Amino acid sequence: MPSSPSALSAAALGRAAAPKLARLLTYRTVSSRVPEEVEPDQFEAFIAALPELFPLVSAALKLERVNGFGLLYRWPGTASAASADAAAGAAGDTPDGKGPAVLMAHYDVVPVEDPSRWDYPPFAGTITETSIEGRGALDDKGALAAVLEAAEQLLAEGFAPVGDIYFSFGNNEETAGDTAAAAAALLEERGIRPWLVLDEGGAVASGAFPFVSVPLAVVGVSEKGILDVELAVDDAGGHASTPNRMGATARLARAVVRLDRRPFPASLPDVSVEMIQRISGSAPLPLRPVLGNAKHLRGALTRVFGLLGGEPNAMTRTTVAVTQLRGSKGSNILATRATANANIRVAVGETVASTVSRLRSIIRDPKVSLRVVEGNEPSPVSATDNAQFALLEETIRTCFPDAVPVPYIMLGGTDARRFTSICDAVYRFAPFRMSAADRASIHADNERLGIETFGEGIAFYKALMGAL
Repeated sequence: MPSSPSALSAAALGRAAAPKLARLLTYRTVSSRVPEEVEPDQFEAFIAALPELFPLVSAALKLERVNGFGLLYRWPGTASAASADAAAGAAGDTPDGKGPAVLMAHYDVVPVEDPSRWDYPPFAGTITETSIEGRGALDDKGALAAVLEAAEQLLAEGFAPVGDIYFSFGNNEETAGDTAAAAAALLEERGIRPWLVLDEGGAVASGAFPFVSVPLAVVGVSEKGILDVELAVDDAGGHASTPNRMGATARLARAVVRLDRRPFPASLPDVSVEMIQRISGSAPLPLRPVLGNAKHLRGALTRVFGLLGGEPNAMTRTTVAVTQLRGSKGSNILATRATANANIRVAVGETVASTVSRLRSIIRDPKVSLRVVEGNEPSPVSATDNAQFALLEETIRTCFPDAVPVPYIMLGGTDARRFTSICDAVYRFAPFRMSAADRASIHADNERLGIETFGEGIAFYKALMGAL
């Protein structure tokens, strides 16, 4: 059973811990695929600050560096200390069979495009009356700080978990994500199969679903695959004063337009149907029977979601977004090679191979070559009728009594996908309230985390760890 929230109010919890998060926001731990743009000293400084900010965690938990700057903490449980079988792969197994748990976060951040557009300097770690401001506050240093602060408080209270708890903090989630893969491989080598993995992802979201006014605690049980495909056309080129029809850029443009005009087919997977049915009780009365009967009205609801556009539409299909275009290097030179990058989010039920095949059928032009730059399959779907999901639901209801817990398929990607090979119960939920504006600030300007919201997140992780 989850423990009760702290006697301190969420606002008090957040206010007390805000300087710690603010300090962590000052380190420019920016991820980039260009090695020269990464500042290793900033990552080292971030790591060096953690023992100062969380001394009890530093003293009680074993820390390993993974893949350079990744951090893997182990909090030994009382069951593993008492078990002679711990070294043989039963490490942390508890009498009730829960076994080890992994709480994840990442501390790398995306670049800031234009600091002048921010209300406060993005790496200053400014604390206002109501919020902690800075790049990474929501994605994802806020969760990392909440996990460590919750553990710090539990240690101060003399708490020890029954099963082992691991904290896996990545340093390159925004780019390669290979640190999380290395951490999962390390656990696998040691025969450790987690009972539960929880990473960032969903949140206590307001305004996330049309016609529903109550907050929804959306827990990701899977995530779409991520696929980058390069479209390329080669041509003879020449002088721009004597262009030929259907040169490289024109042919490429036609392919891009065809992709835009012919979206992938829509359908509502079982997870989305369950989400809708769970939401139905909080919908306006006229909609309740419709949403509650989503299983039998799947086709009609799929069409409605597609017409709504944005997030609802993305829930129903594989999406294609052309994000980069390249042509010739001179304004008066015909391109000998034109390329476009299509960033694709592969729906559950599709594969990378089937997606590329459909792209070819939509483009219908053999002169447009397709090259998979990088691709990951959709993640397996974790159950919603098991003890792990029930624990998350119960903890959510304890800490966010006004929210409705619902499963969903994440539209974006997380490090959690790297752990699905060693754990059948992988979930994605950041225990923070987020409005539509909050969600829009992720990877954008004026990223911030409310102080009270931060405190609620700390209380959530305390309750969850207290139940492990």
